[in-house]
Amino acid sequence: MGIIRGKSFSVNVIEKVVVHADEPCNDHWLPFTNLDLLVPPFDVGSFFCYKKPSHGSFATILDALKDSLSRALALYYPLAGEILWNAASGENQIRCNNRGVDFTEAVADVELKELNLYNPDECIEGRLMPKKLHGLLAIQVTELKCGGIVIGCMFDHRAADGYSANMFISTWAEITRSEPPSMLPSFQRSILKPRCPTTYSPSIGNVFALFEPPTNPEHDHNNENGDHMLINRVYYIEGEQLDRVQLLASENGQKRSKLEAFTSFLWKIVALSMEDSDDCNKMCNVALAVDGRSRLSQGDGEEKEKLMVSHFGNVLSMPSGSKRSKELKEMSLSSIATEVHDFLQTATTKDHFLDLIDWVEERRLKPLVAIAFASKEMSVMVSSGTRFHIMDKMDFGWGKVVFGSCHVPSDRTDCYVMTLPSPTNNNDWIVYMHLPMKHMNYIESHASHMFKPLNADYLKI
Repeated sequence: MGIIRGKSFSVNVIEKVVVHADEPCNDHWLPFTNLDLLVPPFDVGSFFCYKKPSHGSFATILDALKDSLSRALALYYPLAGEILWNAASGENQIRCNNRGVDFTEAVADVELKELNLYNPDECIEGRLMPKKLHGLLAIQVTELKCGGIVIGCMFDHRAADGYSANMFISTWAEITRSEPPSMLPSFQRSILKPRCPTTYSPSIGNVFALFEPPTNPEHDHNNENGDHMLINRVYYIEGEQLDRVQLLASENGQKRSKLEAFTSFLWKIVALSMEDSDDCNKMCNVALAVDGRSRLSQGDGEEKEKLMVSHFGNVLSMPSGSKRSKELKEMSLSSIATEVHDFLQTATTKDHFLDLIDWVEERRLKPLVAIAFASKEMSVMVSSGTRFHIMDKMDFGWGKVVFGSCHVPSDRTDCYVMTLPSPTNNNDWIVYMHLPMKHMNYIESHASHMFKPLNADYLKI
């Protein structure tokens, strides 16, 4: 059906089909929760790399994947729908109409060990990851020259956060292995309903705000010829480097977590990059994604806890800190870690998420945004995938994942970093970065001891 040519290999698209849920529910509308409404309309992807299956042809594997996908969509039926305007409610909602999921079958003339996973813009973007043109989810399954397989999934973030996406993919894998799903999703909106009357702390205004488009938009820096162009890179961080940064971040007598220490190091290195360029003494923001599932069920019994664990949707807050780059340059890592710890603590309580739900209720029909991204200032979102030990669950019956990562489409203009567990060493991390080229170049020049370009040797391919 067409060949996608890359810098080092090409992909031949064999067929594109639409997979529907095999037991469609009645056509109905599913409203977004108030926490869903905090997510802008953009896509986020995941991809998983596997060695050559020991049994079964690629055609047989494709048939099995499509059959199990159809059954998984019967459980996760909103993913087979689409986001449309519901005139009756006066807002966008998910139309659960079993429109189906676009499923691309392809082959690539490259071996798994030859993939330049350090540079996803070269080997993943537009080649092994589908573009989501319709609906809430798109999938591509590609066979490599060595017989290895790459599965790429692109989700509409408004319908699913990373936790929810992993729930779906792991269920799809379980069904493919002919095992019963270990978790059934919940789409109950009542568990995230606002209180009556609504009430919230003014501190919510330090985390989220109304989105106001600039009256005089600046020139778009995200151009293909400038240092401001956002690029994707993947790095390997050895455990001893993480331990060293954690030790430095804890010098004030308070032990900081590895995530707090890493975020502090990243915040400082981005600030140093700004001071080294034409962005001297400008504001530099860093935000952390906080999952509210366990927090919202605190003290409400086992049933509420199970509902929150199985809730499919967005349950995130995004607290942030803001400092001028010159100030960050002069601060010790432990002082920056204290700043990170303090702003993170504002969003780690049950009350924070209850307040957030109520705050959105009073602004439900207005566009909202995390305060860190409310302006044109340099802002980086950090999300932790290291605590979700999900790679073992992504076994479709032909072996465990050799490598898996998130993927941000190249046209997204927000800066994003995700930490992931190493598939070969529990003490090491893999870090996915979507940052401007100038910051990435600075990091590679000045922090190469920390950020090592990912290669096949680290993954033992």
